[in-house]
Amino acid sequence: MSKISKLFKGSSGSSSSRPSPQEAIHKLRETEEMLTKKQDYLEKRIEQEITIAKKNGTKNKRAALQALKRKKRLEQQLTQIDGTLSTIEFQREALENSHTNTEVLKNMGYAAKAMKKVHENMDLDKIDDLMQDITEQQDVAQEISNAISGPFGETFDEVHTFMNSLSLSLPFSFVFSVHSDCSTEAEYKQHLTVCTLCVSGRAAGRAGGAGAAGT
Repeated sequence: MSKISKLFKGSSGSSSSRPSPQEAIHKLRETEEMLTKKQDYLEKRIEQEITIAKKNGTKNKRAALQALKRKKRLEQQLTQIDGTLSTIEFQREALENSHTNTEVLKNMGYAAKAMKKVHENMDLDKIDDLMQDITEQQDVAQEISNAISGPFGETFDEVHTFMNSLSLSLPFSFVFSVHSDCSTEAEYKQHLTVCTLCVSGRAAGRAGGAGAAGT
């Protein structure tokens, strides 16, 4: 058993529980405040004894000598208090640092457990497959977007080109009426259907006439 344990064995009382770091730090701060007040008191007493010694230096040498002796004792007490304050301050700072490190490690361990729990249900292979699916769907969405945002006039231009090729085999009056009456793409497509049927009918009629002439 250490000397400190023997020293405080009788004053520990019936309580066997260890104080918490916060309680110990609070007690050390109270001790520091008490010693600081005692330090201020001793400094004032030393000033008073110096004043008494100066006042009685020539009139009452005995009183002046006693004042100087008291001053010396007070200075010794003040020196002891300075050393005690330094020790207590060092102990308090060490305890505060230890408590801080303990709390930091505790929180880091708690965070590590939480992270481990989050990663328990994660599979790297499934994550790779998921990222691949996301990439493929993004490509599909981009293709759809490109198709939707493409110029709408290309179809109309193709219809117009095809209509011009048909006009070579249609009567001029009919082609002129189709071009002049079409104000929208829908009307133009409708006239194009009529033109196609007309061309097909004329081609069939020509083929029939040629067959009859041959017979």
